[in-house]
Amino acid sequence: MRTDDMTDYTRADVASLIDHTLLKPEATAEQVGALVSEAKELGVLAVCVSPSALPLVAPGNLIVATVCGFPSGAHASAVKAEEAADAAAKGAAEIDMVVNLGAVKAGDFDAVEADIAAVREAAPAPVVLKVIIESAALTDEEIVECCRRAEAAGADFVKTSTGFHPSGGASAHAVRLMRQTVGERLGVKASGGIRTAEAARQMLDAGASRLGLSGSATVLEGFPQA
Repeated sequence: MRTDDMTDYTRADVASLIDHTLLKPEATAEQVGALVSEAKELGVLAVCVSPSALPLVAPGNLIVATVCGFPSGAHASAVKAEEAADAAAKGAAEIDMVVNLGAVKAGDFDAVEADIAAVREAAPAPVVLKVIIESAALTDEEIVECCRRAEAAGADFVKTSTGFHPSGGASAHAVRLMRQTVGERLGVKASGGIRTAEAARQMLDAGASRLGLSGSATVLEGFPQA
């Protein structure tokens, strides 16, 4: 376990794991531009924006990520696949797709896997595919099986949450369970409701290898420079 004073994580360490995110439906092109400028200033890894914001010019090594089937996950697989292919063609290096939660709750995990596989086929490597499972809405058993199916379908990451579901966002428990399930084979992205340095630290301690944050600057202020 990490120490409570957070000295084991520096500001730069944490910044290198952040997807700086703006997915509000009312976000304007000007606000997206401000997001990119702030991301460069903060030294984060990536920006995550809505598909309509693509193509997006990003400075330096800043990664451009987008979402697919967002936020409900209830889109037809063919629609998700087309959305992913379009995003990749417009320069998105990473795609965060939402699983079909209805299929998860019905126990139809073959459909869940096929849905993910359709997006993977439409946006093959080197595009990075992250699978949002909406962990706060799931049982532990459902979390585990979603992670297994995401891995089987060729995903690169599993991700906790959209940040838009009424059940809530990321929890350290879910992140820990996801990490235990995928081991070091896949990344684990914690996203949704992470607004403080302490919350971020808890996710990292639990095994998160990426953080989805909209308030990145505030979170980073809580970590030491070195």
